Amino acid sequence: MLQENIRNIAIIAHVDHGKTTLVDKLLRASGAFRDNQQVQERVLDSNDQERERGITILAKNISISYKDIKINVIDTPGHADFGGEVERVLKMADGALLLVDAAEGPMPQTRFVLRHAIDAHLAIMIVINKIDREGANPENALNQSLDLMMDLGATDEQLEFAMEHVVYASAVNGFARLDPDDGNMDMFPLLDMIVDALPAPDVDPEGPLAMQCVTIDHSDYLGRIGIGRVYSGTIHDGDKILVVKNDGSRAMSQVKKLFTFDYLGRAECSEVVAGDICAVVGVDRTDIGDVYTDPDSPVELEPIEIDPPTLAVVFEASTSPLVGQDGDIVGGRQLKERLMTEAENNVTMRIEELPDKTGVEVAGRGILHLSVLMEAMRREGFEFQVGRPRVLFKKGPNGERLEPVEQAVVECPGEYSGKVIEVFGTVGGTMTSMEAGTTQTHLEFKIPTRGIMGLKTRIMNVTHGDAVFYHTFLEYGPFAGNIGTREGGAMISMSTEKAVAYALGTLQDRGTLFIGPGDDCYEGMLVGERPQPGDMTVNIARTKNLGNQRSSTADIAVQLTPPKTFTLEEALEYIMDDELVEVTPKHIRMRKRLLSEIDRRKWNVKNGLVKKL
Repeated sequence: MLQENIRNIAIIAHVDHGKTTLVDKLLRASGAFRDNQQVQERVLDSNDQERERGITILAKNISISYKDIKINVIDTPGHADFGGEVERVLKMADGALLLVDAAEGPMPQTRFVLRHAIDAHLAIMIVINKIDREGANPENALNQSLDLMMDLGATDEQLEFAMEHVVYASAVNGFARLDPDDGNMDMFPLLDMIVDALPAPDVDPEGPLAMQCVTIDHSDYLGRIGIGRVYSGTIHDGDKILVVKNDGSRAMSQVKKLFTFDYLGRAECSEVVAGDICAVVGVDRTDIGDVYTDPDSPVELEPIEIDPPTLAVVFEASTSPLVGQDGDIVGGRQLKERLMTEAENNVTMRIEELPDKTGVEVAGRGILHLSVLMEAMRREGFEFQVGRPRVLFKKGPNGERLEPVEQAVVECPGEYSGKVIEVFGTVGGTMTSMEAGTTQTHLEFKIPTRGIMGLKTRIMNVTHGDAVFYHTFLEYGPFAGNIGTREGGAMISMSTEKAVAYALGTLQDRGTLFIGPGDDCYEGMLVGERPQPGDMTVNIARTKNLGNQRSSTADIAVQLTPPKTFTLEEALEYIMDDELVEVTPKHIRMRKRLLSEIDRRKWNVKNGLVKKL
């Protein structure tokens, strides 16, 4: 039967097309806030990093009450590194709002999230957002969205529904319209279409209990909290339930607390009926895919497969000469405890201590996925060091070596397209599509994940910063062989001292500097890059020789170019196998694994990289 008083909808879109802002305005329109209540923008992006990066990292659940109908809204991440969240939470929805920028149209990650919505057989309503933006072309954006749905294999029913249910909006200005020019200035046309057109859950509230856990929350007081949709029956506080794991194992448990979603919060309740989304406390070590069901009449549901990680990095306690100057937490034991706590709370990562106990390996879906954890830890006061991300290979059905392959998309001015194609060719990329527009050229490539690392910087260099670059995981493919590494060599500090302007003035003629005058440096630290291959040890504290004669230019100040700075993701992509990124609350430094030049030479001789003199 249909639960007419419930709607479960997901909001899907490319990064920065306005999902979270749209939810803000829906909450306000439905009376979630008092008229005079001050509410921060993008209220769902509660995580500091989400607000600073302007992206949604974790899927959020809220509910809106409109016309006596409860609308469960799932705000999903748009970035491919958090795609595992998207795939799972769509299982809770019956319909989806596809949000598309009126000026940009569908973008690479629109394709990524839309493919999952189509595969989940959701009814898809198109919302053309930012219609008041300069350069907006709502009609073109709609046609491109429908074309994309056809390309991704949408059924006739899904296409027909999408064509008949289109809303034009400006989320930032709080209005939605059935026609771009009708003048409406509130969100009610969108809310009306959601409750009138999107399907209600078709469930059996009288049947045996069946609920599947699709996401995990964690509380220091309550432990793991399983969140999912009730597909049949009713779950009650205090119920004895059977928990069926993905591997088929079974165990009995008891519901200790039950919550339903109420606007931005959760409300404790005594029961939740089929069709609704709820949070369950009491199932020890509950995991993604767990089915909570009736012990007497168990219901089987399809297991949920979590996409395997594609990249791994090793976290180690910092061995920097400057350790302890910025952070309070520097010990290896504390680092291990923090990461093992993360393993309990974050099911999308695989976290394991190395057999030799020298560090902890953390595997995730991409550089951004891994760097979000690092950024959170440095804000907590940790100092640590990480090596170069390692691509995770797997074996094919015939024992062959397979590696993760990405779909990369570049949009750039036409005059740079040749250079972009050339850059991709050096890192194993194969062009699959090229569309030349009047001003921009759209290029698509298949490229091994190994080739992605450091690629964005090279793309920006050859296009003079005028390119838009995105990539998403596509598939596992045959091993592509050796791929070109960093072309330039590193400038490495020979001593532990503060950098001096005079020394930097001479060094900047030989390459690009990463440091400025007065910066703390240490032996083995990367302080710059030279255009030629091969590392070079440099003196960053060299001063002018003092004599009794003055030159005509003696008093002219050294003119220094501002140093090149790296974000955490850029540093991880830049370093080589024999280098590390040192992460502290205040600094991101790059260094050689072996700090001493003598030790590095010995290692090179031992490994046959140079001949013994």
